[in-house]
Amino acid sequence: MSDAAQELTNKPFAAQLSNVYLSILALFCFKLFVKISLNLLTYFYIVRGNRKEAARISAEFYDYGQQHRSWADRSPLHDAASQGRLLALKTLILQGHNVNVLTIDHVTPLHEACLGDHVACARALIDAGANVNASTVDGVTPLFNACTVGSVACTEILLENGAKPQSLVYHPSPIHEATSKGHYGCVEALVTWGADVDMDIPHLGTALYTACVCQELECARKLLREGANVQKGKSLDSPLHAAAEKDCTAVVKLLLDFGADINARNTEFQRPVDVAPASSLTEGFLLLYEATPRLLSQLCRQCIRNCVGRDRLHLLSHLPLPNRLRNYLRYQ
Repeated sequence: MSDAAQELTNKPFAAQLSNVYLSILALFCFKLFVKISLNLLTYFYIVRGNRKEAARISAEFYDYGQQHRSWADRSPLHDAASQGRLLALKTLILQGHNVNVLTIDHVTPLHEACLGDHVACARALIDAGANVNASTVDGVTPLFNACTVGSVACTEILLENGAKPQSLVYHPSPIHEATSKGHYGCVEALVTWGADVDMDIPHLGTALYTACVCQELECARKLLREGANVQKGKSLDSPLHAAAEKDCTAVVKLLLDFGADINARNTEFQRPVDVAPASSLTEGFLLLYEATPRLLSQLCRQCIRNCVGRDRLHLLSHLPLPNRLRNYLRYQ
């Protein structure tokens, strides 16, 4: 064994660990120095009016080896988009920065703009060619981020520019996310642009089931009006099971109005009344509902809607019927 190796072996562990930390600190300081120097150089060229050279330097620094970039080393576009700094964002775009630049997790500046509800920044990025269907390593799209924060404006801009309203089965679903947080406007926009109201995510169930679990009455109403299957939930658990278990009488009543089966059985062979909390308002309501005959008008409405079919429910308003009857068929 050499003398240097012998000397290193004889050092205490604490001293060896200290050397490692010093090396990490030195590397960090060097990277910081390089970053500051290049930023100053870029700024110098901008002041001198040579934006082409500034863009070249910036692109080489931020785009080189982007497969190895970490969250601590994002591009200026990411920072400007996440903070909603529109002027800085437009300046960077004019300098030639790539609007589809990725972090190590494949997050784009458009992801950041939508997550921050920065509508103007999102529009500027899209106008500059940003990919509206960009997906992170976890399958998150800008549309999903917009639905997370309830940004109706960002949601509509994305959909108008070609964003897919529906994700793959095992990817985060925008309509489930919007429903779970009660973002009615986002749900409405997604449905208008063709999102499947009966999309079933194995670990979440349908969007209607999610609305019942999260007790989001208005979102559940919107989905049902658009033709969501009132019986389709998560596996054998129906939306009515979820609403009853949460003791949400308003949602339970809504589901029953749309024809939910009060005798449906889940995987444990339980009915909705069986999963409702004992002596709760929901349990009492369900017991009373079982003992009460259904109204003929309600049965006829359900029958007509089933005959029309989900894809043609929007035509109910064009039927040659009195307004009151048309509104009744549309649950309005």
